Amino acid sequence: MAKKRPQTKAGRTTAMKVSDGNVPVVGAREPCPCGSGRRYKACHGREAAQAMTELVQRPFEGLPGECDWVALRELVPAATVELHLKGGLPKGVPSVTLATVLPMAWPALRRDNGTVLLGLQNDTASGDLSRDLADVLKRALEAEPGTPVAAQRVPADGPRLQDLLDPAGAFAPVVHDGFEFWLEDAENSSPEVAASLERANEAAIPTARLSGVEAAYWCRTPEKNHLRWVMPHPEEQLLDALSRLHAAGNSALGEGTRLVGSFRAHGLVVPVWDLPSTVEAEDMEKPAAEFAERLAKALASNAPLTPEERRARGGLTNRQVTLS
Repeated sequence: MAKKRPQTKAGRTTAMKVSDGNVPVVGAREPCPCGSGRRYKACHGREAAQAMTELVQRPFEGLPGECDWVALRELVPAATVELHLKGGLPKGVPSVTLATVLPMAWPALRRDNGTVLLGLQNDTASGDLSRDLADVLKRALEAEPGTPVAAQRVPADGPRLQDLLDPAGAFAPVVHDGFEFWLEDAENSSPEVAASLERANEAAIPTARLSGVEAAYWCRTPEKNHLRWVMPHPEEQLLDALSRLHAAGNSALGEGTRLVGSFRAHGLVVPVWDLPSTVEAEDMEKPAAEFAERLAKALASNAPLTPEERRARGGLTNRQVTLS
């Protein structure tokens, strides 16, 4: 049995510094800055590593537009949203814009005019996407104009988006046909940049956000169209409600449409419907609003599922795919 390490004065000081969040992040094999004499990975790095790997199931919970955050992260190719910071914008920063993806997959970009673009669809180092994005945003606000911001390891006690963004600020996504928003002057870009932009635009699936309901996105694919709708309800309650509607033949969005399953992403469920290739986004506005009313009634029911509803639930559960 290994001997217990006695708690020295340095160890007690270390614990106090951890609670104060004063121990900086260093290389794993470097001496821990707390002064314990141990390597960082065997001291405060152990706690930091655990925090980095713990998955936050709903990283956008509490933010305005949580469902749209999930959609822009996982489903939408090209979109932007103006972000509102607590306390307003820093001096020299005219605006902060969230973008689904940035050129070269940059985590963020400070433009020549001082505006900040924050990329959402990037690989992150920790299990807390909100903390990773907040770290990138903070560094972008302080970056020199005209420079991209690279990813880096995030302190375990760093701020999250919920700490930086104004909870009363509107979150209004704008879906784009392509990625021209990358450039301040797309018409006068170089041939190389124009070619890169053209390739990105060709790979983007045509997508549109419905205006009558929250976080529902129509998209066009070669074989058929789809509606993917991010919903805020607890998963078990939502699956029960969808099962009730499905068993009663009320889960479709009109002739030729079919509820085919769902995604699970960042703690939320995303029901998916197949649509005929002739059905456009505007054709879904009225059916989606009517479905929202049927769903609200089904969500309010506490009655046990009938055998038919349980079978419908099993089918929906078997056709669920986890994205994150």
